Amino acid sequence: MDLSIIIVNWNSKDYLRNCLAAIFRETHGLQFEIIVIDSASFDGCDAMLRELYPDVKFIQSEKNVGFARANNMAFRASKGEALLFLNPDTELVGPAINVLLDHLQKMPGAGALGCKLLNSDGTVQTSCIQSIPTIVNQVLDSEASRAKWPTSALWGMAPLYSPSEDAQEIEAITGACVMLKRKVFEDVGLFSEDYFMYAEDIDLSDKVRKAGYKNYYVPLATVTHHGGSSTQQTVSNFSVIMMREAIWRFMRKTRGGLYGLAYRVAMFTSACGRIVLLFLLSLKDSFFLRNDAREGAFSKWFAILRWSLKREKWIKQYYPS
Repeated sequence: MDLSIIIVNWNSKDYLRNCLAAIFRETHGLQFEIIVIDSASFDGCDAMLRELYPDVKFIQSEKNVGFARANNMAFRASKGEALLFLNPDTELVGPAINVLLDHLQKMPGAGALGCKLLNSDGTVQTSCIQSIPTIVNQVLDSEASRAKWPTSALWGMAPLYSPSEDAQEIEAITGACVMLKRKVFEDVGLFSEDYFMYAEDIDLSDKVRKAGYKNYYVPLATVTHHGGSSTQQTVSNFSVIMMREAIWRFMRKTRGGLYGLAYRVAMFTSACGRIVLLFLLSLKDSFFLRNDAREGAFSKWFAILRWSLKREKWIKQYYPS
């Protein structure tokens, strides 16, 4: 078996259908298997698979075990010499899988490979490659700063703006589409189950590099990532808080408890500053409360402020003691 394609589904049946259609349409000349694991969403994807794709292996998890653990469960049922972890809300643009596998087999020392991800409107999704999180790049991160200095080493996304079509070494790859050899995945201990969602891809990229392999961005492999289909269905600011929690856990794990504490303090300070700035801007605009963008920003940073003070108690259901 050349390749095992592993997809974790959570309330994404319609996206999953299109994802699978693109895989079978665009991928040729490979012996591959597809394993879909549903993480207790029970959205009917099992019936859809039986009807349209009976050869796809299906696993039903009775509990929502999180992204990392679900991927690891599906991996243990796989046989491929290479692995592709793919989000259900993605669609291949051309033979992306063939391109990635060709690069994986030809590049010595290759650890994990990522592709060029596109938004639904065809624009490049700049989060498809990243730098390893630090306090500095997390505090300074914003859409405005990324837009003004897109090639800064802080964000790790400079290869997206390079005219070269060659694979380029990077720090971290998003988990929406990541390919690596089975041996590498086993060598680094699979996905870390320290995270319910988010940061497990950063953690994997970090472990791959520390094990002596290299992570690469392959611009010739292109995938559309519709993005956010699962988290959009949950409570307001859910993804914002879960992301900060995961990054905090990653920093504490890889840099120690003191660094993790410093990150919380930095997020508290940053949130206070952003809230004050938004308030001052509102004084100049009497229509502030009807401005969705500003209201959303205010809500986001207030939630981050609460998280930094450990006031978002609902997180405990995803990270029980």
